[in-house]
Amino acid sequence: MKRRFATLLTSLLLCTLATPAQDWTQWRGPNRDGAAGFAAPAKWPEKLTLVWKAPMASGYATPVVLKDRAWVHGRDGEEEVVASFDLKTGKQLWTKRYAAAFTKNQYAVKMGKGPNSTPLLHNGRLYTLGTTAILSSFDAATGALQWRKELGAPNTSKMFCGTAASPLVEGGNLIIYAGDDINGGRMYAFDPATGAEKWKWTGDGPGYASPIAVTLGGARHIVTFTDKSVVGVDARDGTLLWKTPFPDEWNENIVTPIVYKDLLILSGVRKGTSAVRVAKQGGAWAVQEVWKNPDVRMYMSSPVLEGKYLYGMSERNKGQYFCLDADTGKALWLTTGREGANASILNARDVLLILTADGSLIAARKNPQAFEQAAKYSVADSSTYSHPVAVGNRILIRDESSLALWSLN
Repeated sequence: MKRRFATLLTSLLLCTLATPAQDWTQWRGPNRDGAAGFAAPAKWPEKLTLVWKAPMASGYATPVVLKDRAWVHGRDGEEEVVASFDLKTGKQLWTKRYAAAFTKNQYAVKMGKGPNSTPLLHNGRLYTLGTTAILSSFDAATGALQWRKELGAPNTSKMFCGTAASPLVEGGNLIIYAGDDINGGRMYAFDPATGAEKWKWTGDGPGYASPIAVTLGGARHIVTFTDKSVVGVDARDGTLLWKTPFPDEWNENIVTPIVYKDLLILSGVRKGTSAVRVAKQGGAWAVQEVWKNPDVRMYMSSPVLEGKYLYGMSERNKGQYFCLDADTGKALWLTTGREGANASILNARDVLLILTADGSLIAARKNPQAFEQAAKYSVADSSTYSHPVAVGNRILIRDESSLALWSLN
Protein backbone atom coordinates (compact mmCIF):
# COMPACT_ATOMS: atom_id res chain seq x y z
CA MET A 1 0.00 0.00 0.00
CA LYS A 2 2.79 2.42 0.92
CA ARG A 3 4.60 1.62 -2.33
CA ARG A 4 1.41 2.17 -4.37
CA PHE A 5 0.79 5.48 -2.59
CA ALA A 6 4.37 6.59 -3.20
CA THR A 7 4.07 5.72 -6.90
CA LEU A 8 0.79 7.63 -7.17
CA LEU A 9 2.27 10.65 -5.39
CA THR A 10 5.30 10.64 -7.67
CA SER A 11 3.04 10.49 -10.75
CA LEU A 12 0.95 13.40 -9.48
CA LEU A 13 4.06 15.47 -8.81
CA LEU A 14 5.43 14.75 -12.27
CA CYS A 15 2.12 15.79 -13.84
CA THR A 16 2.11 18.98 -11.78
CA LEU A 17 5.71 19.91 -12.53
CA ALA A 18 5.69 19.04 -16.22
CA THR A 19 5.48 21.99 -18.59
CA PRO A 20 2.71 21.29 -21.11
CA ALA A 21 3.60 21.74 -24.75
CA GLN A 22 1.68 24.47 -26.55
CA ASP A 23 0.41 24.14 -30.09
CA TRP A 24 1.70 26.94 -32.30
CA THR A 25 -0.49 26.77 -35.38
CA GLN A 26 -0.18 30.23 -36.95
CA TRP A 27 1.74 33.52 -37.06
CA ARG A 28 2.70 34.66 -33.53
CA GLY A 29 0.88 31.80 -31.86
CA PRO A 30 -2.66 30.92 -30.75
CA ASN A 31 -3.84 34.55 -30.48
CA ARG A 32 -1.43 36.13 -33.00
CA ASP A 33 0.03 38.23 -30.18
CA GLY A 34 3.32 36.44 -29.43
CA ALA A 35 2.08 34.97 -26.12
CA ALA A 36 3.63 31.57 -25.38
CA GLY A 37 2.93 29.03 -22.64
CA PHE A 38 6.55 28.60 -21.62
CA ALA A 39 7.58 28.44 -17.96
CA ALA A 40 11.08 29.66 -17.10
CA PRO A 41 13.25 27.30 -15.04
CA ALA A 42 14.13 28.18 -11.47
CA LYS A 43 17.74 28.34 -12.63
CA TRP A 44 18.77 28.85 -16.24
CA PRO A 45 21.28 26.26 -17.47
CA GLU A 46 24.76 27.28 -18.52
CA LYS A 47 23.96 26.11 -22.05
CA LEU A 48 21.08 24.58 -23.94
CA THR A 49 21.04 20.97 -25.15
CA LEU A 50 20.64 20.35 -28.87
CA VAL A 51 17.98 17.64 -29.22
CA TRP A 52 18.17 17.43 -33.01
CA LYS A 53 19.01 19.50 -36.07
CA ALA A 54 17.68 18.86 -39.58
CA PRO A 55 18.49 20.51 -42.92
CA MET A 56 15.74 22.72 -44.31
CA ALA A 57 15.27 24.95 -47.34
CA SER A 58 15.90 28.67 -46.70
CA GLY A 59 13.30 31.25 -45.84
CA TYR A 60 11.79 33.44 -43.13
CA ALA A 61 8.51 31.63 -42.44
CA THR A 62 8.12 30.60 -38.80
CA PRO A 63 7.57 26.86 -38.19
CA VAL A 64 4.16 25.76 -36.94
CA VAL A 65 3.63 22.99 -34.40
CA LEU A 66 0.74 20.69 -33.47
CA LYS A 67 1.23 17.97 -30.86
CA ASP A 68 4.36 16.01 -31.89
CA ARG A 69 4.81 17.41 -35.41
CA ALA A 70 6.24 20.54 -37.00
CA TRP A 71 5.78 22.03 -40.47
CA VAL A 72 8.02 24.50 -42.32
CA HIS A 73 7.82 26.44 -45.58
CA GLY A 74 11.06 27.24 -47.42
CA ARG A 75 12.77 27.85 -50.76
CA ASP A 76 15.32 25.82 -52.74
CA GLY A 77 16.41 27.71 -55.85
CA GLU A 78 13.35 28.45 -57.96
CA GLU A 79 11.13 26.04 -56.01
CA GLU A 80 9.26 26.45 -52.77
CA VAL A 81 9.38 23.53 -50.35
CA VAL A 82 6.91 22.49 -47.67
CA ALA A 83 8.02 19.85 -45.17
CA SER A 84 6.75 18.07 -42.08
CA PHE A 85 8.99 16.84 -39.24
CA ASP A 86 8.66 14.52 -36.28
CA LEU A 87 9.14 16.91 -33.37
CA LYS A 88 10.67 14.24 -31.12
CA THR A 89 13.37 13.01 -33.52
CA GLY A 90 13.72 15.61 -36.28
CA LYS A 91 12.91 12.98 -38.90
CA GLN A 92 11.40 14.45 -42.05
CA LEU A 93 8.00 12.84 -42.60
CA TRP A 94 7.04 14.32 -45.96
CA THR A 95 8.08 17.05 -48.35
CA LYS A 96 6.40 18.78 -51.29
CA ARG A 97 7.88 21.05 -53.94
CA TYR A 98 6.42 23.38 -56.54
CA ALA A 99 7.84 25.89 -59.01
CA ALA A 100 7.85 29.49 -57.73
CA ALA A 101 10.41 31.58 -59.61
CA PHE A 102 10.83 35.05 -58.11
CA THR A 103 12.97 38.02 -59.19
CA LYS A 104 13.67 40.46 -56.38
CA ASN A 105 14.04 44.19 -56.75
CA GLN A 106 17.71 45.12 -57.10
CA TYR A 107 17.59 47.11 -53.84
CA ALA A 108 16.52 44.12 -51.78
CA VAL A 109 18.93 41.39 -52.85
CA LYS A 110 20.68 41.24 -49.46
CA MET A 111 17.66 39.45 -48.04
CA GLY A 112 16.64 36.06 -49.39
CA LYS A 113 13.64 35.30 -51.60
CA GLY A 114 11.44 34.09 -48.77
CA PRO A 115 8.94 32.64 -48.25
CA ASN A 116 7.98 35.22 -45.65
CA SER A 117 4.46 34.14 -44.71
CA THR A 118 4.02 31.74 -41.79
CA PRO A 119 1.85 28.69 -42.59
CA LEU A 120 -1.49 28.05 -40.90
CA LEU A 121 -2.76 24.76 -39.45
CA HIS A 122 -6.54 24.35 -39.26
CA ASN A 123 -8.74 21.25 -39.04
CA GLY A 124 -6.07 18.87 -40.31
CA ARG A 125 -5.00 21.12 -43.18
CA LEU A 126 -1.84 23.14 -43.70
CA TYR A 127 -2.17 26.40 -45.64
CA THR A 128 0.89 28.09 -47.14
CA LEU A 129 1.17 31.40 -48.98
CA GLY A 130 4.36 31.71 -51.02
CA THR A 131 6.44 34.71 -52.04
CA THR A 132 4.70 34.83 -55.43
CA ALA A 133 1.23 34.54 -53.82
CA ILE A 134 0.72 30.83 -54.51
CA LEU A 135 -1.81 29.66 -51.94
CA SER A 136 -1.81 25.93 -51.20
CA SER A 137 -3.90 23.63 -49.02
CA PHE A 138 -2.18 20.40 -47.96
CA ASP A 139 -3.33 17.45 -45.91
CA ALA A 140 -1.20 18.10 -42.82
CA ALA A 141 -0.71 14.39 -42.10
CA THR A 142 0.30 13.20 -45.57
CA GLY A 143 1.26 16.30 -47.56
CA ALA A 144 -1.33 15.54 -50.24
CA LEU A 145 -2.25 18.71 -52.13
CA GLN A 146 -5.97 19.41 -51.74
CA TRP A 147 -6.29 22.65 -53.69
CA ARG A 148 -4.13 25.52 -54.93
CA LYS A 149 -4.68 29.09 -56.16
CA GLU A 150 -2.21 31.41 -57.88
CA LEU A 151 -3.25 34.86 -56.69
CA GLY A 152 -0.85 36.84 -58.88
CA ALA A 153 2.90 37.35 -58.56
CA PRO A 154 3.61 40.72 -56.90
CA ASN A 155 5.27 43.59 -58.74
CA THR A 156 8.45 44.59 -56.89
CA SER A 157 8.42 48.33 -57.58
CA LYS A 158 8.42 49.00 -53.83
CA MET A 159 7.17 45.72 -52.43
CA PHE A 160 10.67 44.36 -52.66
CA CYS A 161 10.22 41.09 -50.80
CA GLY A 162 7.01 39.75 -52.34
CA THR A 163 3.99 38.39 -50.51
CA ALA A 164 4.38 38.28 -46.73
CA ALA A 165 0.98 38.45 -44.96
CA SER A 166 0.33 35.21 -43.07
CA PRO A 167 -3.02 33.39 -43.52
CA LEU A 168 -5.74 33.82 -40.90
CA VAL A 169 -8.90 31.83 -40.12
CA GLU A 170 -11.80 33.97 -38.92
CA GLY A 171 -15.51 33.23 -38.84
CA GLY A 172 -14.99 29.93 -40.62
CA ASN A 173 -13.18 31.62 -43.52
CA LEU A 174 -9.56 31.50 -44.63
CA ILE A 175 -8.41 35.13 -44.93
CA ILE A 176 -5.64 35.94 -47.42
CA TYR A 177 -4.22 39.36 -48.35
CA ALA A 178 -2.16 39.57 -51.55
CA GLY A 179 -1.23 42.09 -54.25
CA ASP A 180 1.33 44.88 -54.63
CA ASP A 181 1.82 48.65 -54.80
CA ILE A 182 1.28 48.82 -58.58
CA ASN A 183 -1.80 46.66 -59.12
CA GLY A 184 -3.39 47.15 -55.70
CA GLY A 185 -4.38 44.57 -53.15
CA ARG A 186 -7.08 41.97 -52.66
CA MET A 187 -8.22 40.52 -49.38
CA TYR A 188 -9.97 37.20 -49.91
CA ALA A 189 -12.17 34.99 -47.77
CA PHE A 190 -12.02 31.38 -48.98
CA ASP A 191 -13.80 28.26 -47.84
CA PRO A 192 -10.94 26.44 -46.06
CA ALA A 193 -12.14 23.02 -47.25
CA THR A 194 -12.70 23.74 -50.94
CA GLY A 195 -10.98 27.03 -51.74
CA ALA A 196 -14.27 28.52 -52.95
CA GLU A 197 -14.28 32.32 -52.75
CA LYS A 198 -16.73 33.67 -50.16
CA TRP A 199 -15.94 37.39 -50.51
CA LYS A 200 -13.22 39.73 -51.77
CA TRP A 201 -12.20 43.28 -50.84
CA THR A 202 -10.16 45.27 -53.36
CA GLY A 203 -8.07 48.24 -52.24
CA ASP A 204 -4.51 49.29 -51.45
CA GLY A 205 -1.68 46.86 -51.97
CA PRO A 206 -0.57 44.97 -48.86
CA GLY A 207 2.35 45.85 -46.66
CA TYR A 208 4.39 43.04 -45.12
CA ALA A 209 2.35 42.86 -41.90
CA SER A 210 -0.04 40.01 -41.15
CA PRO A 211 -3.72 40.67 -40.40
CA ILE A 212 -5.42 40.15 -37.06
CA ALA A 213 -9.10 39.74 -36.17
CA VAL A 214 -10.47 41.93 -33.37
CA THR A 215 -13.84 43.00 -31.99
CA LEU A 216 -14.28 46.79 -32.03
CA GLY A 217 -17.56 48.53 -31.33
CA GLY A 218 -19.42 45.22 -31.33
CA ALA A 219 -18.25 44.27 -34.84
CA ARG A 220 -15.58 41.81 -35.94
CA HIS A 221 -12.84 43.58 -37.91
CA ILE A 222 -9.96 42.16 -39.97
CA VAL A 223 -7.26 44.74 -39.23
CA THR A 224 -4.03 45.04 -41.16
CA PHE A 225 -1.52 47.42 -42.68
CA THR A 226 -1.69 48.10 -46.37
CA ASP A 227 1.29 49.64 -48.16
CA LYS A 228 -0.09 53.12 -47.38
CA SER A 229 -2.63 52.80 -44.57
CA VAL A 230 -4.26 50.74 -41.85
CA VAL A 231 -7.67 49.26 -42.64
CA GLY A 232 -10.50 47.50 -40.90
CA VAL A 233 -12.55 45.13 -43.08
CA ASP A 234 -15.82 43.55 -41.95
CA ALA A 235 -15.06 39.88 -41.30
CA ARG A 236 -18.56 38.84 -42.38
CA ASP A 237 -18.61 40.17 -45.94
CA GLY A 238 -15.39 42.07 -46.74
CA THR A 239 -16.90 45.57 -46.53
CA LEU A 240 -14.33 48.26 -45.77
CA LEU A 241 -15.34 49.68 -42.39
CA TRP A 242 -12.57 52.24 -41.91
CA LYS A 243 -9.19 53.35 -43.18
CA THR A 244 -6.52 55.62 -41.73
CA PRO A 245 -3.38 56.85 -43.55
CA PHE A 246 -0.02 55.27 -42.67
CA PRO A 247 2.23 56.12 -45.63
CA ASP A 248 5.79 54.85 -45.86
CA GLU A 249 8.36 55.84 -48.47
CA TRP A 250 9.24 52.21 -49.30
CA ASN A 251 5.97 50.55 -48.30
CA GLU A 252 7.70 48.97 -45.31
CA ASN A 253 4.66 48.53 -43.10
CA ILE A 254 5.75 45.32 -41.42
CA VAL A 255 4.73 45.34 -37.75
CA THR A 256 1.63 43.34 -36.78
CA PRO A 257 -0.95 45.58 -35.03
CA ILE A 258 -1.57 44.70 -31.40
CA VAL A 259 -4.70 45.19 -29.30
CA TYR A 260 -4.67 46.85 -25.87
CA LYS A 261 -8.06 47.39 -24.21
CA ASP A 262 -10.02 49.31 -26.87
CA LEU A 263 -6.87 50.57 -28.59
CA LEU A 264 -4.90 49.40 -31.60
CA ILE A 265 -1.14 49.92 -31.24
CA LEU A 266 0.62 50.62 -34.55
CA SER A 267 4.25 51.21 -35.46
CA GLY A 268 6.43 51.89 -38.48
CA VAL A 269 10.10 52.47 -39.18
CA ARG A 270 9.48 56.10 -40.20
CA LYS A 271 6.26 56.74 -38.27
CA GLY A 272 6.99 56.01 -34.63
CA THR A 273 4.55 54.14 -32.40
CA SER A 274 0.97 55.24 -31.79
CA ALA A 275 -2.31 54.05 -30.34
CA VAL A 276 -5.66 54.68 -32.03
CA ARG A 277 -9.24 54.13 -30.96
CA VAL A 278 -11.75 52.89 -33.55
CA ALA A 279 -15.39 53.62 -32.74
CA LYS A 280 -18.68 54.46 -34.40
CA GLN A 281 -19.62 58.13 -34.52
CA GLY A 282 -22.94 59.12 -36.04
CA GLY A 283 -23.33 55.80 -37.81
CA ALA A 284 -19.84 55.84 -39.37
CA TRP A 285 -16.56 54.42 -38.13
CA ALA A 286 -13.95 56.94 -36.97
CA VAL A 287 -10.27 56.55 -36.04
CA GLN A 288 -8.88 58.77 -33.28
CA GLU A 289 -5.22 58.93 -32.27
CA VAL A 290 -4.91 58.57 -28.50
CA TRP A 291 -1.15 58.84 -28.10
CA LYS A 292 2.01 58.85 -30.16
CA ASN A 293 5.68 58.24 -29.38
CA PRO A 294 7.77 59.33 -32.40
CA ASP A 295 11.03 58.15 -30.82
CA VAL A 296 10.15 54.44 -30.66
CA ARG A 297 10.02 53.12 -34.22
CA MET A 298 9.64 49.43 -34.93
CA TYR A 299 10.84 48.02 -38.24
CA MET A 300 10.49 44.23 -38.63
CA SER A 301 10.01 43.36 -34.97
CA SER A 302 6.44 43.12 -33.62
CA PRO A 303 5.91 43.93 -29.91
CA VAL A 304 4.26 41.98 -27.10
CA LEU A 305 2.05 43.07 -24.21
CA GLU A 306 2.28 42.13 -20.54
CA GLY A 307 -0.53 43.86 -18.69
CA LYS A 308 -0.14 47.58 -19.46
CA TYR A 309 3.48 47.22 -20.56
CA LEU A 310 4.51 47.02 -24.20
CA TYR A 311 7.90 45.37 -24.83
CA GLY A 312 9.68 45.39 -28.16
CA MET A 313 12.61 46.48 -30.30
CA SER A 314 12.95 49.91 -31.87
CA GLU A 315 15.15 50.29 -34.94
CA ARG A 316 16.86 53.43 -33.61
CA ASN A 317 20.54 53.37 -32.64
CA LYS A 318 20.96 50.04 -34.47
CA GLY A 319 18.41 48.32 -32.27
CA GLN A 320 17.02 49.29 -28.85
CA TYR A 321 14.88 47.14 -26.59
CA PHE A 322 12.15 49.16 -24.92
CA CYS A 323 9.24 49.14 -22.52
CA LEU A 324 6.32 51.54 -23.08
CA ASP A 325 3.33 52.35 -20.92
CA ALA A 326 0.50 51.23 -23.22
CA ASP A 327 -1.93 53.72 -21.64
CA THR A 328 0.18 56.76 -22.47
CA GLY A 329 2.92 55.73 -24.91
CA LYS A 330 5.59 56.96 -22.49
CA ALA A 331 8.91 55.11 -22.73
CA LEU A 332 9.70 53.60 -19.33
CA TRP A 333 13.13 52.48 -20.50
CA LEU A 334 15.23 51.98 -23.63
CA THR A 335 18.52 50.15 -23.93
CA THR A 336 21.44 52.18 -25.28
CA GLY A 337 21.40 50.50 -28.70
CA ARG A 338 23.37 48.17 -30.99
CA GLU A 339 21.18 45.22 -30.04
CA GLY A 340 21.07 44.03 -33.65
CA ALA A 341 19.20 44.17 -36.93
CA ASN A 342 16.06 42.45 -35.66
CA ALA A 343 14.56 40.62 -32.72
CA SER A 344 11.64 38.18 -32.75
CA ILE A 345 9.99 38.38 -29.33
CA LEU A 346 7.76 35.93 -27.46
CA ASN A 347 5.88 36.81 -24.29
CA ALA A 348 6.50 33.58 -22.39
CA ARG A 349 4.80 32.94 -19.08
CA ASP A 350 7.65 34.21 -16.92
CA VAL A 351 10.08 35.88 -19.33
CA LEU A 352 10.53 37.45 -22.71
CA LEU A 353 12.21 35.09 -25.18
CA ILE A 354 14.13 37.14 -27.74
CA LEU A 355 15.68 35.61 -30.86
CA THR A 356 18.07 38.06 -32.50
CA ALA A 357 19.00 38.09 -36.16
CA ASP A 358 22.51 36.83 -35.37
CA GLY A 359 21.26 33.59 -33.78
CA SER A 360 21.26 34.57 -30.10
CA LEU A 361 18.41 33.53 -27.83
CA ILE A 362 17.93 35.86 -24.86
CA ALA A 363 15.71 35.31 -21.84
CA ALA A 364 14.81 38.64 -20.26
CA ARG A 365 12.69 39.20 -17.18
CA LYS A 366 9.53 41.26 -17.68
CA ASN A 367 10.64 44.28 -15.71
CA PRO A 368 9.03 47.70 -16.41
CA GLN A 369 11.90 49.44 -14.61
CA ALA A 370 14.86 48.20 -16.69
CA PHE A 371 16.02 45.64 -19.24
CA GLU A 372 17.04 42.59 -17.21
CA GLN A 373 18.73 39.73 -19.03
CA ALA A 374 18.42 36.35 -17.31
CA ALA A 375 20.29 34.19 -19.84
CA LYS A 376 21.75 34.25 -23.34
CA TYR A 377 22.57 31.37 -25.69
CA SER A 378 23.87 30.86 -29.22
CA VAL A 379 21.33 28.71 -31.08
CA ALA A 380 22.18 29.12 -34.78
CA ASP A 381 25.15 29.43 -37.11
CA SER A 382 23.37 31.65 -39.64
CA SER A 383 20.83 34.48 -39.54
CA THR A 384 17.51 33.93 -37.77
CA TYR A 385 14.60 36.11 -38.91
CA SER A 386 11.86 33.60 -38.07
CA HIS A 387 10.18 33.56 -34.66
CA PRO A 388 11.25 30.96 -32.11
CA VAL A 389 8.56 28.48 -31.11
CA ALA A 390 8.34 27.42 -27.45
CA VAL A 391 7.31 23.76 -27.06
CA GLY A 392 7.15 22.87 -23.37
CA ASN A 393 10.69 23.34 -22.07
CA ARG A 394 12.10 23.13 -25.60
CA ILE A 395 12.55 25.82 -28.22
CA LEU A 396 12.33 25.32 -31.99
CA ILE A 397 14.70 27.52 -34.01
CA ARG A 398 14.76 27.99 -37.77
CA ASP A 399 17.82 29.59 -39.39
CA GLU A 400 18.93 30.01 -43.03
CA SER A 401 19.43 26.31 -43.71
CA SER A 402 18.15 24.22 -40.84
CA LEU A 403 15.52 23.53 -38.23
CA ALA A 404 16.73 22.74 -34.71
CA LEU A 405 15.16 21.80 -31.41
CA TRP A 406 16.87 22.93 -28.21
CA SER A 407 16.09 21.81 -24.67
CA LEU A 408 16.64 23.48 -21.30
CA ASN A 409 17.47 20.08 -19.79
